[in-house]
Amino acid sequence: MPFPSITEIVQSDLFTSETELREKLPQTSVERLLRIRAMYNWLISNPETKDKEFVDETVSRYGVSKVLAYDDLKVLKSVLPHITQSSRDYHRWKYNEMILETYAMAKKRKDTKTMERAATSYAKFNNVNVEDEQSVPYDMIVVQPFTATQDPSVLGIKPIPNIEEKIRQLIDKYRAESIDIDDIEFEEADIIPDAFQEIAENTNDNNKII
Repeated sequence: MPFPSITEIVQSDLFTSETELREKLPQTSVERLLRIRAMYNWLISNPETKDKEFVDETVSRYGVSKVLAYDDLKVLKSVLPHITQSSRDYHRWKYNEMILETYAMAKKRKDTKTMERAATSYAKFNNVNVEDEQSVPYDMIVVQPFTATQDPSVLGIKPIPNIEEKIRQLIDKYRAESIDIDDIEFEEADIIPDAFQEIAENTNDNNKII
């Protein structure tokens, strides 16, 4: 069975112990992974680093070619979101381990104050005091069988008998009343531009405050 690519190895085993790595991976893959791990930590400590600076640092530290250094950078960039999440998960796990170890040591010494502080920190970090949100049973939600209707009684409104006939009668009534309305054609306004300008100027003069 072929070994996974370096990208897959970095994605899954960047924080795996060196002992475990040497048990399951060839030496060349382990050495490269350890180099990428060290450069990842350096990159985190220098977040404003440019690509060229990363490559120069890799070449200076490990004596590899620039081509390989750029390839290491490409691998890191391709898996960086996954690594960031993995790193957070790792530190959460490590924090819990440290708190539980502190609690165990305090318990041996019968140091109840330290036990209480460790227990409080553990509960707060893991949100033990927060109730789990009740999940919504979406599979139990039944779609309402809505049906279109012209019957207003479903809204509690008393229907008008023969409503369509009444509507027809009103249309005929108002149509008959509008027979005498004459349509006229549009005509241009009879305004002389110069005279209109003169009126506007006189109006402005009259509105001035003396």
